[in-house]
Amino acid sequence: MEAAAASCDGEAVDSGRRGLRIAAIFIIMIASLLGAFLPILLNRQTKMHVPKFTFFVCKYFGTGVIIATAWMHLLAPAIEQLGDPCVQQRWLGSYPWALCISLMTVMVMFFIELLASHYSHDVDHAHGAGSDSDADPKDEALAARRAGRRADGAAGPRGPAAGRALAEPCPHVDVETGTALPGRPDDVSYPPGGEDHLAHIREHEDGDTAGVAGQLTAIFILEFGVVFHSVFIGLTLGTTDGAGLVTLLVVLVFHQMFEGLGLGSRLALAPWPKRKRWLPYLLAMAFALSTPVGVAVGIGAQPSNAPTQKLVNGLFDSISAGILMYTGLVELLAHEFMFNPHMRRSPLKIQLFAFACVAAGVALMALLAKWA
Repeated sequence: MEAAAASCDGEAVDSGRRGLRIAAIFIIMIASLLGAFLPILLNRQTKMHVPKFTFFVCKYFGTGVIIATAWMHLLAPAIEQLGDPCVQQRWLGSYPWALCISLMTVMVMFFIELLASHYSHDVDHAHGAGSDSDADPKDEALAARRAGRRADGAAGPRGPAAGRALAEPCPHVDVETGTALPGRPDDVSYPPGGEDHLAHIREHEDGDTAGVAGQLTAIFILEFGVVFHSVFIGLTLGTTDGAGLVTLLVVLVFHQMFEGLGLGSRLALAPWPKRKRWLPYLLAMAFALSTPVGVAVGIGAQPSNAPTQKLVNGLFDSISAGILMYTGLVELLAHEFMFNPHMRRSPLKIQLFAFACVAAGVALMALLAKWA
């Protein structure tokens, strides 16, 4: 019995190649910064023309990356870590705790979004009732300013007509089906019409934040899951043995860059209120720093490869897997393909291409799981 307990204590991790481990902090930080900030900067700059096709590809490719990360890079290691005989012997017993924790996390995520959706609906309803009861002349002026002026110099539509003009983009006709589609003919950055679950076409004024509460909640849930997971893969890199260090570093550079592109695309296209337009940069920076912080903590802690380490990693991987599962399947995949009327009215070739981008992200991240 004592011999079995001693065998579970494990030996100290080989912490050689310290110079490469320290360099990994900055290498991964640069890759993460590039992936997370590039979509935001390209979307907001005006000097250089960036094809909207680029954002389309990054957004749906990133969805596939996030979905595959949940299963292949989080749930699979969690099952292995919490299923370790030493972990089960000391704490958990023979029960699929990784699957159970991920399942409970999915339910918690749904409960959080249910409450956020309910709150957002109530506030929107209250605002709508107030606007119907007393029309403010300032609202009419704002609508006229949004509508702008027509090409002949005459004043544009005022009042409710101006609002409808903004909310309903000009349709174009699909030459293959003969059906009218919203948006411009060259608009393929989003489902035609420039509107999806996380990016609405209408401009949000300073006080108009209630209507997007649910969408921004999804963004914050995604951010939390990605950052949470990134810290622990940094810990893994900081504590891995010297033999597999180079391979793991190369894989994590690509992993963080692709995951950053997925997150950055969402941050770039989300409907941030004017006073919160700095938030995407803050969230992107939090992602970029998460893995380097994990690497630094791992180098400094120098933990032993004991069941305690596996238990902690397994618990947090299970929670992160549940968060990214819910976000990837519900918020990103279902809402943008199944529940988005603009995508449903899109030509089949656009739908298939969006799916191909998702599948490419899934396939690439699933392949990377062979090495990390």
